[in-house]
Amino acid sequence: MKSKKLNAKRLIKICLILVLILLILYIALINFLVSAALIPSFMQKLQIFEDITARCYGEQVQSDDIKQHIENGAKPYNAWLDQAKISTISRTTEDGYKLVASVFEGEEDSHVWVLLLHGYTGWKEAMYPYTYYYSKKGCHAVVPDLRAQGQSEGDYIGMGWTDHYDCRLWLDYILSQDPHARIIIHGQSMGASTALIMSGEKDLPKQVRFIVSDSAYTDAYSMFGDKAKAWFGLPPFPVVDSAVLMLKLRGGYDLKKAAPIRAVRNSHTPTLFIHGSEDAMIPVEMSKDLYKAAGCQKELLIIEGAGHAQAQAKDPVGFNGAISRFMHQYLD
Repeated sequence: MKSKKLNAKRLIKICLILVLILLILYIALINFLVSAALIPSFMQKLQIFEDITARCYGEQVQSDDIKQHIENGAKPYNAWLDQAKISTISRTTEDGYKLVASVFEGEEDSHVWVLLLHGYTGWKEAMYPYTYYYSKKGCHAVVPDLRAQGQSEGDYIGMGWTDHYDCRLWLDYILSQDPHARIIIHGQSMGASTALIMSGEKDLPKQVRFIVSDSAYTDAYSMFGDKAKAWFGLPPFPVVDSAVLMLKLRGGYDLKKAAPIRAVRNSHTPTLFIHGSEDAMIPVEMSKDLYKAAGCQKELLIIEGAGHAQAQAKDPVGFNGAISRFMHQYLD
């Protein structure tokens, strides 16, 4: 009898040790996933940036018309970039990170400014082709590297949440340069989600006249659930919830708050929602849901045959034309 009790205690002890080991391994896994998804320096060490870029490129639409439109636009774009008046500015966030942006000088008498926001693991240069379009309209442009990306400092990519605070610094800069500014916020992917979160703020400056949301997601939590399964073969629950908790402990912000779908319900800023019908990165249904939820004046443009953030390349006339209509409607 005594021997059986000893064996039972030993078995319980072994089970507890195994549970502890599994718990430690699970915590290590969640730590790894948070770092692999949100810390650029860690991503670079593991070549995750390259893997994500290759994966995203592989999921893009590779049609002849998209390639042709890109080739046709390359020469005039490069000529413009060579002679564009560009300066570099920086601002420091409340938590001490230095953020960097390029400023493109528009026509001297223009009061129209555009704030252009890039996507996840992106950099400001990716938004220069859009700057080219706005420059032809005479606009001044501010094009930042978002937190922890490009030349901007930061420990974690903000997925739109920390970014929507950071971008107020760029709005403050614009208004310091031109109190009569009429501002457009144009974001792509994560940058679009950032812009939409900003649109839900009660104190968003009235000088922001409209927003262009290209390929936005409804919420970062859902995005991470999709990618945990697609990229790592892991179940969204409990992995994403654990990652949210880990990010709160390590990074100090709640990923669940990065939810444009909630913000747009409170928006009074006219918004143009754009999405490609063949987007394999962020489902087109997300922009449709955002459009339905938005409480502002709004328009939805679905570009047939376009992949993620390929709307302008697929249909430059339709894409640019929709923005031009918004400019005439909300800037004049």
